[in-house]
Amino acid sequence: MEQIKDRFLRYVAVDTQSKDGEEQVPSTNKQFQLAEMLAGELIRMGAEDVQLSEHCYVTATIPANMEGKAPVIGLIAHMDTSDAASGADIRPVITERYDGTPIRMSDKKTLDPAEFPSLLRHIGETVICTDGTTLLGADDKAGVAEIMQAAEILFSKDAPRHGTIRIAFTPDEEVGRGVDCFDVEQFAADFAYTVDGGDLGDLSYECFNAAGAEILIEGVSIHPGEAKGKMKNSLLIGMELQSMLPVFMNPAATEKREGFFHLDRMSGSVERTVMKYIVRDHDRELFEAKKQLLISACAFMNEKYGSGTVTLNMNDSYYNMIEAMDMEVVNRAIRSMKAVGIEPVIEPIRGGTDGARLSFMGLPCPNLCAGGNNFHGPYEYVTVETMEKITELLVELVTDR
Repeated sequence: MEQIKDRFLRYVAVDTQSKDGEEQVPSTNKQFQLAEMLAGELIRMGAEDVQLSEHCYVTATIPANMEGKAPVIGLIAHMDTSDAASGADIRPVITERYDGTPIRMSDKKTLDPAEFPSLLRHIGETVICTDGTTLLGADDKAGVAEIMQAAEILFSKDAPRHGTIRIAFTPDEEVGRGVDCFDVEQFAADFAYTVDGGDLGDLSYECFNAAGAEILIEGVSIHPGEAKGKMKNSLLIGMELQSMLPVFMNPAATEKREGFFHLDRMSGSVERTVMKYIVRDHDRELFEAKKQLLISACAFMNEKYGSGTVTLNMNDSYYNMIEAMDMEVVNRAIRSMKAVGIEPVIEPIRGGTDGARLSFMGLPCPNLCAGGNNFHGPYEYVTVETMEKITELLVELVTDR
């Protein structure tokens, strides 16, 4: 059986970065390379109903090895990586028997426990990071590797008793479109788990309510020497609009259940500026109030600078999955964690997963730890021992007791 470290390193070597703003699914065709790899591996393992859809969804079945009634359980992870940092030409840095000191990633970057204290939970383990020029891709290729490793165990001769298990690997989660073309009815699971969380023990069945907003600002460009009373600088209008939002409601100033406005991108000129926001809150009423504040701010700017100066396009992305959650599905995860010696750390996600939307689509889907830390940036890391333990958890999760 292949070691999970080698499996994980094979997967992160494939660039699967998704791209925001694209209409097609997947947003990047390069995601098919990993999808084809996974489909082929599942076929060789002996999985049934292995399918790779035109939209880059890999699905497969591990048949039951027992008689009698058991729930059909789904295990889901996403193949794409964030567009916040490059996912190409990843050069892993592997530190065996980590001793608690700073890890030299390259001449320019160091993974230092003084800055990232979570490292100290992994003394004695094998830490995998990069040379600091790219992200690692543990989000969510650690989850992919853990599901595939568990699948290989479940196909072995001494596999524990289990019912039918459904597997799915999705594209485009990082750009909020991971289940746009997911067929819940065809997947045919009673419930599922996304393996897309953080460090060992993470278990989430709450997430943000989320919306995405694009603001277009039309200015008037006039030669600066003749601009008095005529110029409307769209960049300055955008800065003024941003100043109307509470300064303490941004990601750098919030934690736990506190929501925020996040100005993710801004580009433009005097004549035209585009601003892209994400709006988040765990509480639905506070979420709606935040959206209304953004609407009111844009309306005020139109009153001040003229109708049509500011155009707001805002759409909800997903909702807090607790509203559609089956708590017995959560309790099964808690029992399984404790059975393999993992202490559950139950916290709301300050983000979202495919499971949030799937839960509202009729497939209850809490989120389990995948093991990584510092996602979406060059300081991302995961340990081999954590991935091994999560693989053990997934096997326990589907075992019939």
